[in-house]
Amino acid sequence: MPITPENTWEAVSTIRAQAPLIHNITNYVVMNSTANALLALGASPVMAHAREEVEEMVSAASALVINIGTLSPPWVESMTSAARKAAERRIPIVLDPVGAGATSYRTRTVRKLLDAVAPTIIRGNASEILALAAAEKGRTKGVDATEHSSRAVEAARRMSERYGSTICISGETDFIVSRQVLLGIKNGHPLMARVTGLGCTASALCGAFAAVNPSFALAAAQAMAIMGVAGEMAAEISPGPGSLQLHFLDILYQLTEEDLVRRMRTSPGAG
Repeated sequence: MPITPENTWEAVSTIRAQAPLIHNITNYVVMNSTANALLALGASPVMAHAREEVEEMVSAASALVINIGTLSPPWVESMTSAARKAAERRIPIVLDPVGAGATSYRTRTVRKLLDAVAPTIIRGNASEILALAAAEKGRTKGVDATEHSSRAVEAARRMSERYGSTICISGETDFIVSRQVLLGIKNGHPLMARVTGLGCTASALCGAFAAVNPSFALAAAQAMAIMGVAGEMAAEISPGPGSLQLHFLDILYQLTEEDLVRRMRTSPGAG
């Protein structure tokens, strides 16, 4: 099914009506902003990382989002246990490989997670996807991309073949890649890159859309379109990154179908 403003709005309306519980094992930097974005969209966030409770929390959730931004061995253990429980329950799993390629520990950890349980959606920037796919050595600077998103498309195809996952590559154009699908989302604004955690927010929103949409490629595309449209609208009234973060949440909360019809820019195989 192609992405349209109409089916994207239908998914937003379903999220607002159902308020799916999205379990996030995420990093210290983004917990607050990620939770607020999920609430603004209409989902219900929970941030639980203790090994003693993650499996029980996953049992109540509609999707699991794993973000490796601030790693530690106990958290890795919790991520693995939660992912296995989510796979057992057949609920969507979104993996955000923050900074993959920056250090050997970080890259090794993501690969172990991938080998333990294949995620439903893997969302990262081009450098992170290239590093994971080992198509070439991704030059990752912290969590920032140093490659254009289009350069990671073929690597994403190989990852999708290997793991059966939908791969979401964020960038100036966001690419959604699976074995049958290549979509391009052209919404967004350069100022969004000046706000820490908006990539992590995108991963969390992927979880919310995947919780209500069994087409996971479409769910990822819808999440990225919503991120881009809200970011564009926020940037138009924001003099800087601090106010953009504030306006982004307000616009996400107030978003209408008309906003999507007017602004969404998508195409199959967009470059």
